[in-house]
Amino acid sequence: QVHLVESGGGLVQPGGSLRLSCEASGSIFGLNDMGWHRQAPGKQRELVSLIDSSGATHYGDYRKGRFTISRDNAKNTVYLQMNNLKPEDTAVYYCFALVAGAFYWGQGTQVTISS
Repeated sequence: QVHLVESGGGLVQPGGSLRLSCEASGSIFGLNDMGWHRQAPGKQRELVSLIDSSGATHYGDYRKGRFTISRDNAKNTVYLQMNNLKPEDTAVYYCFALVAGAFYWGQGTQVTISS
C-alpha cells in the first residue's frame, strides 16, 4: 500500500501564499513522478504541476509563474509553493504519486482564497 498525506491547505486572502506538502510512505519502491491536481466546485480535476525523480517539472498553463513545485527525495515529499493566490485558485488540491507504474492519490486538502 502507498499512503499520501497532504498538509498545508487553508483559507487565505487574495494575494496571499500557501505551501502544500505531501509525504509518500508505504510500498514506494519505484516512486517516480509526484505532483498535484486540483478540482474546483463544478469543474473537472486538472493538473497543477508534477515533478519527476530527477527534478524535471511541468506546470499547468494557468500558473503563470505563481506556483513552484519542489521535491525532497530523501523525505519522499513533494511541495507546492503557491504565491499571489487568486479566488479562482480555490479548489481541493490532490497530491498524486506514480509508483511502479501505478497512480496513487492523497485525500485532498482544501485551499480557499477569499477576502
